[in-house]
Amino acid sequence: MCNLYRMTSNAQAIAELFRADVGGRNLPALAEIYPDSQAPVIVSEGAGRSLTMMRWGWPPFGEVKRPITNVRNLASPMWRSALADPARRCLVPVTAFSEWSAAPDPVTGRKRKHWFDLPGDPLFAFAGLWRPTEEGPRFAFLTCAPNETVGRVHPKAMPVILRAGEAVDHWLSADGTGAAALQAPLADALMREITEPEPGGPQASLF
Repeated sequence: MCNLYRMTSNAQAIAELFRADVGGRNLPALAEIYPDSQAPVIVSEGAGRSLTMMRWGWPPFGEVKRPITNVRNLASPMWRSALADPARRCLVPVTAFSEWSAAPDPVTGRKRKHWFDLPGDPLFAFAGLWRPTEEGPRFAFLTCAPNETVGRVHPKAMPVILRAGEAVDHWLSADGTGAAALQAPLADALMREITEPEPGGPQASLF
């Protein structure tokens, strides 16, 4: 389950990469986005796309008590109507995402954040679904089985990542079956883990 990501790019980059109307909006660098936060999201609007802010976490219902942040079982009636409607799909702009280590760090005794990004794509997107509510629009994003890069840290799931271009266009326009076909892990060759120091630690390095 991915419950932390960052979006440190800017509105101009989002507009250019995803062909979205940002309406003159300026975005701050969001170094850590957690569930229940407001975050930038791109939605289809007529023949175009627009950038808006939404709350992360699909409203709970039935026996579910907490807002739902990650979507895995697309066969569930919970997601069927949103998936079938291209207008209810969205792009969640991302520059990196995090998964927590399974075991505590032997030195600090705390679980550690492992950050991942795409070295060839400084800005990418998660495949998201959204819905209107009385309190404003809310979103969640799809997850899938992890690739090896993420699976070394989190063997259960990873976000469904879309790179700008054909995958993005397909997600926002295909029928439900075509959209569901994108629920697959990104190739390991396109990803890396970023090593970041604990607070007060040495300068970060990449590998």
